[in-house]
Amino acid sequence: MLAAENLGGVLLNTQRNFAWLSGGGSNGIDLSGENGAGFLFVTAKGKRYVIANNIEIGRLLAEEISAEDFEPVEIGWQAEKDPKVAIDAIKRVTGGDIGSDTGFPETRWIEPSIASCRFELLPSEIDRFRDLGRAAGGALGSVIPRLDIGMTEKQIARIVRDELARDDIFSVVTLVAADDRIAKYRHPIPTDNVWANTLLVVVCARRQGLVASLSRMICAGDIPEDLQRRTEACAKVNAALYAATFVGATSSQLYSAAAAAYAEQDFSDEINKHHQGGACGYRTRDWVAHPDGGEIVRPHQAFAWNPSITGTKTEETAILGAEGLEIITGTDGFPVISSFADGREYFSPGILSLSKGASA
Repeated sequence: MLAAENLGGVLLNTQRNFAWLSGGGSNGIDLSGENGAGFLFVTAKGKRYVIANNIEIGRLLAEEISAEDFEPVEIGWQAEKDPKVAIDAIKRVTGGDIGSDTGFPETRWIEPSIASCRFELLPSEIDRFRDLGRAAGGALGSVIPRLDIGMTEKQIARIVRDELARDDIFSVVTLVAADDRIAKYRHPIPTDNVWANTLLVVVCARRQGLVASLSRMICAGDIPEDLQRRTEACAKVNAALYAATFVGATSSQLYSAAAAAYAEQDFSDEINKHHQGGACGYRTRDWVAHPDGGEIVRPHQAFAWNPSITGTKTEETAILGAEGLEIITGTDGFPVISSFADGREYFSPGILSLSKGASA
């Protein structure tokens, strides 16, 4: 990538890129922003450095990364406030122009090229992602026995976050909708609305930089026939997207596959009400399926498809392998819906009826 960009090195400061290049380490302190404390710098000749102020360098080396992998460059915290000091420290170890993921002064912003390097997951990243997906799916399963009719969406969200935190998972997105709010809002931030009948829980779960997304529909009693029909239609759209996700497929082709599936289920307009999801990894979505999208599916890339029809939704995270998409966020004991696309069977999360325990 550096050769293609004609650069002498690249400076990484966003939390996602720090986690990616360090193999799961974190430079995050203030999680309200993208940038972290400390930089990773890689030269065109392959030398790697960690640049941080005197407050953070010791902790980073002791708890997040190794001096064997990244040579430390320490600067004073006062000097860090002057971008020129950091750049001067970098220029001492490299020649040529410098790229960055943040538009740092005297650097060229190349985040799209950096992001492209993240898309194809390494075997170690796939293992970490599988572990995260298994833990996140299990955490939502553990939430269910703790739910009671009459809880507010905020109370349920706290339980969800707590269960994820037990496995050192941070929920970067936690959405909860009860009853009428499911149909009203595609992104239901938890409120004091009280759950009586139907519940939607959505999480984007982050650990060691990777993010797995999943959604679950729960009914307190019997599942309404129309809700079941809509969820089965969502599952068919999901299956169409799974079947269309192969190496070389484009974002626009994936969008077309989803649009055709919605039309086949007599829900043509639903594709206009929310995006369908897309590629993921160190971000909740690196790109989404779009009618004008030119992004291309890579080998060993992760995807989180989330087709929705007013009042319901289906979502899992999966990794593309030689045999197709491998779902990594399944919840043991949670009902699934079987759908076929291009002659192959695919499974999507169904609706859990607490009065029955399962639903096909």
